[in-house]
Amino acid sequence: MATGGFFSGLGYLAEGFRLIRQPGLRLFVITPLVINVLLFGLLFYWLADWFQTMIQSAMDLLPDWAWLQSLHWLFWLLYGAVILLMLAYGFVILANLIGSPFYGYLSERTEQYLTGKAVDTGGGWLQIFADVPRALWREVQKIGYYLPRALGLFLLGLIPVVNLVAALLWLAFNGWMMALQYVDYPADNHRISFGGLKQTLRRRRMSALGFGLPVALAAMVPVLNLLVVPAAVCGATAYWVREGGFPARVEQ
Repeated sequence: MATGGFFSGLGYLAEGFRLIRQPGLRLFVITPLVINVLLFGLLFYWLADWFQTMIQSAMDLLPDWAWLQSLHWLFWLLYGAVILLMLAYGFVILANLIGSPFYGYLSERTEQYLTGKAVDTGGGWLQIFADVPRALWREVQKIGYYLPRALGLFLLGLIPVVNLVAALLWLAFNGWMMALQYVDYPADNHRISFGGLKQTLRRRRMSALGFGLPVALAAMVPVLNLLVVPAAVCGATAYWVREGGFPARVEQ
């Protein structure tokens, strides 16, 4: 099956929102959704003041140059966008750490719904709990990939003038990470290693970014970000099924 480009990737999140309404998939959406609602409430309570403090700390690093001070509003927007992107992916990391066993099974059921063929992962609720250590390890691998690159971009964003492009770099990076994050669920179901997934998505980078960018943007919107996680799992599974050309089953 031929792979699409950037614009073909854009449609998968919308398809994911359609899929989470299907009767056979709703149960595996509702359970992690309840967890995410509780998690989001706690994060909002803890991070409301921190967001303002982080922006002010970043602004204090600006040199006292007249022309820079005249652009104070622009730097506030740029720093705010970078911090929002950090918080958005931070929310995704925590939500996925807690819900990863459910999302793996949601991806399995979504693939079965789309193809009419069962995915041989063992299946069932017992398998969900049995997969907890492996699912958590996959999440740790993704965090390990994300953190050093995020730190580099964050430090780059603190440099005046250079930070004019930092927000765009953050958006592109978060789009890439969202593709890795969610396509990993069907990949893991087929025992594709995380390294193998990275290599495969690099070969279809534009369609991966087309899928990941809307997810990154939706994750920044309160309330919508509660639904975007299961929708992204279903959308990523549709991406897996429809893009084609993924490597054969490979044991980790």
